[in-house]
Amino acid sequence: MLKAIKLTVTGIVQGVGFRPFIYRTAVKSGVTGYVKNIGGSAVEIHVEGFEEKIKEFLKKFNENKLSLFQLDRVELIEVEPKNYCKFEIVESDPKLHANSMIPPDFSICDNCLREVLDVSSRFYLYPFHSCAYCGPRYSIIERIPYDRENTSMRDFPLCIKCISEYKDPENFYRFHAQGISCKECGPKVKLYTRDSEFLCEGYEAIEKAGKLIDEGSIVAVKGIGGYHIASLATRDEVVLRLRKMKRRPSKPFAVMALNLDVAARIVYLNDDAAKLLTSKERPIVLLDRREDSNVSDLVAPSLRQIGIFLPYTSIHYLLLNNTSDKFTIMTSGNPSGEPMCTDEECARKKLSQFVDYFLIHNRRIVNRVDDSVVRFTAGKLMLLRRGRGYAPKWTTLPIKLKKPVIAFGAMFQSSGAVGFEDKVVLTQYIGDLDEYNCFKDLEHYLKFLMNCYKISADSSAIVADLHPRYPSTLLAEEWARKYGSEILKVQHHWAHIASAMAEYGLEEEVVGIAIDGAGYGLDGTVWGGEVLIANYDDFERVGHLELHSMPGGDLAVKYPARMLASILSKELSEEEISKIFKKYGITEKGLPRKEKELEILLKHIHSSPKTSSIGRVLDSAATLLGICFERTYEGEPAIKLEAFSKKCNEMFEVNIIGSEKYVLKTTPIFLEALELLDKKDKREIAYMVQKSIGYGLGLIARKAAKKKHNYLVLSGGAAVNDYLVEGVEEAIGSKLKLLLPRNYPANDGGIALGQVAIAGHLLNRVENIE
Repeated sequence: MLKAIKLTVTGIVQGVGFRPFIYRTAVKSGVTGYVKNIGGSAVEIHVEGFEEKIKEFLKKFNENKLSLFQLDRVELIEVEPKNYCKFEIVESDPKLHANSMIPPDFSICDNCLREVLDVSSRFYLYPFHSCAYCGPRYSIIERIPYDRENTSMRDFPLCIKCISEYKDPENFYRFHAQGISCKECGPKVKLYTRDSEFLCEGYEAIEKAGKLIDEGSIVAVKGIGGYHIASLATRDEVVLRLRKMKRRPSKPFAVMALNLDVAARIVYLNDDAAKLLTSKERPIVLLDRREDSNVSDLVAPSLRQIGIFLPYTSIHYLLLNNTSDKFTIMTSGNPSGEPMCTDEECARKKLSQFVDYFLIHNRRIVNRVDDSVVRFTAGKLMLLRRGRGYAPKWTTLPIKLKKPVIAFGAMFQSSGAVGFEDKVVLTQYIGDLDEYNCFKDLEHYLKFLMNCYKISADSSAIVADLHPRYPSTLLAEEWARKYGSEILKVQHHWAHIASAMAEYGLEEEVVGIAIDGAGYGLDGTVWGGEVLIANYDDFERVGHLELHSMPGGDLAVKYPARMLASILSKELSEEEISKIFKKYGITEKGLPRKEKELEILLKHIHSSPKTSSIGRVLDSAATLLGICFERTYEGEPAIKLEAFSKKCNEMFEVNIIGSEKYVLKTTPIFLEALELLDKKDKREIAYMVQKSIGYGLGLIARKAAKKKHNYLVLSGGAAVNDYLVEGVEEAIGSKLKLLLPRNYPANDGGIALGQVAIAGHLLNRVENIE
């Protein structure tokens, strides 16, 4: 008897060769019907035939699906047979039947790269080669479902040969692959001078660009999600010129290496790092630099690690292959603080001042996607920046949302999010929202996700950070007024903890440690070294770092010597502080106006804003030890402090006061460090400061934990620090299981996930009460 079933499949099932897989499976199983993309990025499958044939199809479907497919849910229902005579891939249906994941961009696969390097292949030296399983996805999508006509590849109609391969079910890599092209029908690459003088095109342009880089030129390269800036990484004068032109005095540059063999000449590789570098995500991975590496010290000044990644497109591979070193600096193509340029108008206007040449192509970048950045903390992967390869995949909440939620994130390294059903989709990394174009991008990409998932602002709840002057908060308030939406404001560090809870699917109450640079506190102070008891409905602040004044407010962030003076002023006189600052060159190096500035700030310390921020404490330690005297990029002093450190078997005494609310005293740690400055290796002192603070916070968490608590969640921008984590782990022992964010950044880039989780719970609770 003829039977029929309909399957609705959600997850990453568009743009990954899923429909061709279903087609082949159906044909081999002897069933008829169709498969099609549907709105919301899901796939619908209708299968009919005799019962044993349908069972064979389902068996093959489950056993043979590719790892690239990330199936979130498969809904199967019996339907009436429609007497199809064959199985087909049919036209997509844009109507929203089920929400699914928008595919991220994938790195070029091994097969496509082999064809690019095969002289007998028609794709030989073709810079835009891709297939059903690799290439740009999110960066070229204008709308869903993912079909060629809904991407910027619609500007390049397929030639006869490509059409033939597209229609050939036996062509494993190109059958129904939406982004394919070749030299005849695909995008073109051209090389220009900074003055827009055309030089050459095609492979010749790439070959010439490689030679120009070897000669010391700086080249802007249009990639998948934006422009890169490429230059030699081995010559100091070239790197210094790039730094001066880009006004980037010390923030590290990433290095792109041709392959693992080349990367192994630059950094130390283990199996985990090699697997990441060659993964379909191809993130920038922070790894320890080899002592015999010929990379200029100016690439990552005063840092032990270099951010390294491998080519994820054929254009990048071919470019590196035409350089002598087989690796180059490959950094974001943007003026400092602004978003990457994605089009030629922006590139010529904003990059001409610090590049010599432009290697561009004519495929439009629809969605800006920065390179993702990861590191290993306590031996485990942690995301620092979530962009290409990871965004905009979703996470599943442990609850169903009563209504959609739109989250506006925080301030620095930020992203937004939309929540619906039991899903949360974060935007890609947006950037620091005090920069106008980043601020506008936040709104743009929130609207993009809302359009994809058919979310309207007037029927959604809006959630923002508690800080009243964050641009993200102001934008959320504007939306709430404009659309009449309910708005909730969530405390910054609570959202950090909730974000990690949501990632792990936790519903129970946890102990949380949230450590970062700044967050608006409930008591009017600046928080940043917090121990909380938290769930999604509420939290209690049970401990924190000692409060210190911030002389000059934001000036104390830029010049950590100000914070150091404040910390020492708890126990030392103005005269004693002045002598210490003079002895260790802190006044000269750390205060622009030298002695006069120190004199004035010491008199105004106690009228300054108060903070419990671990960022300010670590910055102060970096200044005390002579590591860093000015913060020129986010987290710089603390990052350099960690890099400078050397492990030892000692730790400073930890002093915790209070009973109901615990306070870890940090001033005594600085006084002990001062006593050791002339007696002990400063690198070991740096390690002791960090581990002691981590240990103290861990002790507070242990003291605050009750029998019902199983987990300690550690989040916030400083949660990636190895020595802080080491101290926390040692303090809690086996009493609590430590969880750190893995799939979402611990910094503000992951905070929107926590905002959605909290808002969803609060809205559900209100509705249940009503």
